[in-house]
Amino acid sequence: MAASIDGHIDDTTAERLLLSGPEDFDRVDAERAASDAILIGGVTLRRDEPRLLVRSAERRAARVAAGRPEHPIKIVVSGGGDLDPALPFWHTGGEKLVYTTDAAAGPLRARLGGRAEVVPIGATVDFGALLDDLGARGVRRLMVEGGTSILTAFLAQGLADELQLAVAPLLVGDPAAPRVLGPARYPGGPAHRLRLLEARTVGDVVLIRYAPKPEVP
Repeated sequence: MAASIDGHIDDTTAERLLLSGPEDFDRVDAERAASDAILIGGVTLRRDEPRLLVRSAERRAARVAAGRPEHPIKIVVSGGGDLDPALPFWHTGGEKLVYTTDAAAGPLRARLGGRAEVVPIGATVDFGALLDDLGARGVRRLMVEGGTSILTAFLAQGLADELQLAVAPLLVGDPAAPRVLGPARYPGGPAHRLRLLEARTVGDVVLIRYAPKPEVP
């Protein structure tokens, strides 16, 4: 995730706020290339219209040479199933999965018309079941790109092995702007200190890598 100094991932204007610079966008591309799958929420898909592709031709070629698909699996999580089949997301890249509720699966499958495999995972979105299903499909490294509710769920449920936060030299200052994380009961509570793995500059942002799970004695 990328955030402003005051903890926002965007502002409230119609145009997306670019927090990272060229160097960090390239770093993120390398992370995508190293992943088996990339996951976002439906709100992020509607707001940002990402394609979730590996941009570097060299990295795509290296994936193919290693016997992997040119691009990672693209995953959307949507409880309500309100997804536009005309978005470029559905028409680029390779395999695509949508995880949704049992009730929304049928209508969403009809709406997407074969553009993605729709997977129901319960009366509400069960992230543990989602990860179990991905594991059965051979996914070993999952990159979770957002947005707020998705990031909050993975961290609050203790499902993230690593947190990468790129802090941009920007101040949004708008209380209505979306934040990195929402309120939740995070593992270990507010006194739990995440273990620092790395801190370094990438262009004009600061990359901070943490291991979020409390260590078991």
